[in-house]
Amino acid sequence: MTSEPYLLTPGPLTTSLRTRQSMLRDWGSWDVDFNTLTGRVRERLLQIVHGAGTHECVPMQGSGTFSVEGAIGTLVPRTGHVLVPQNGAYCQRIARICRVLGRKLTTIDYPEDTQVAAADVERALASDPSITHVALVHCETSTGILNPLPQIAQVVARHGKGLIVDAMSSFGALEIDARNTPFDAVVAASGKCLEGPPGMGFVIARRGALERSEGNCHSLALDLYDQWVYMEKTTQWRYTPPTHVVAAFDSAISQYLEEGGLPARGARYAHNCRTLIAGMARLGLRSFLPAAIQAPIIVTFYAPDTPHYSFKSFYDAVKAHGYVLYPGKLTTLETFRVGCMGQLGERGIAGAIDAVGKVLAQLQARPEPAREARERQ
Repeated sequence: MTSEPYLLTPGPLTTSLRTRQSMLRDWGSWDVDFNTLTGRVRERLLQIVHGAGTHECVPMQGSGTFSVEGAIGTLVPRTGHVLVPQNGAYCQRIARICRVLGRKLTTIDYPEDTQVAAADVERALASDPSITHVALVHCETSTGILNPLPQIAQVVARHGKGLIVDAMSSFGALEIDARNTPFDAVVAASGKCLEGPPGMGFVIARRGALERSEGNCHSLALDLYDQWVYMEKTTQWRYTPPTHVVAAFDSAISQYLEEGGLPARGARYAHNCRTLIAGMARLGLRSFLPAAIQAPIIVTFYAPDTPHYSFKSFYDAVKAHGYVLYPGKLTTLETFRVGCMGQLGERGIAGAIDAVGKVLAQLQARPEPAREARERQ
């Protein structure tokens, strides 16, 4: 066991020592060195989605949700109408953002184990021309389900609508190519597949959509247009940036590129995912989703079938072996989640499976409640 447990979570996740060490320096937020670093981060993030020349990268302070709200509030006019296909908690969060911002909302509702269908989006857009934008979660972190972004993007483009993609759990590990997948915005954050610390979101926005968005935003702090214009003029952030996070994220992106970029990162996570599902199956733990729609980012498992299980005690016991799990986010089933991201050490996923196996053996070795009652009589 390490002195610090490995985070098998959907973010924050375990970062490399090199990434953590890059936070030991203090930066002046207006200093030319820091502004150069910010510019490099923006340029490299654009390169990951092949968006140079057509799109702009607008970084934003705060968690990924700040940037999702910034994208919807900035790119969707106040008279706009957003279609949100929903098959999980983060789709529902986007719908809630639309309601809070007063943007007209229509949803397409699915069970949590069912992909969004491009044909359903097609029908919705055909039946209601007032819809101006579609907001899609690429990988729904509440279950790990992967929604078919390329097909949906083509449908949205054919209807001449804008597409806003929540790519929190996919950016950098799953292919998103601006050259053949049309979108107005892709939103992600530092503490996910690029393995930086949390604290900075970013929006890859189509330049034309961004240029037309002046005055849309409900918020001064979350106005992507204003942030973009100011950065273009000054190279600086409008308000105090999370300097240590940006520096660590810059280091994490360098390590990402050294590893081999998206193909290598995606392959590592896919291997982790296969190893995890197979190993947990040997322990009698079933994954919630079929393999065909399972993204290699985070896996939802049914809770162990034992009367002694509670997530908190299970969590505490696995943590004592050096691994931090994540609670389930399904509304009707008892589940837990295990992430495939991050720097998981030499033993990697195998160590986590071993830890879960030891805890399960302890749970199953306990006497049944009825037997315990008889023994007390």
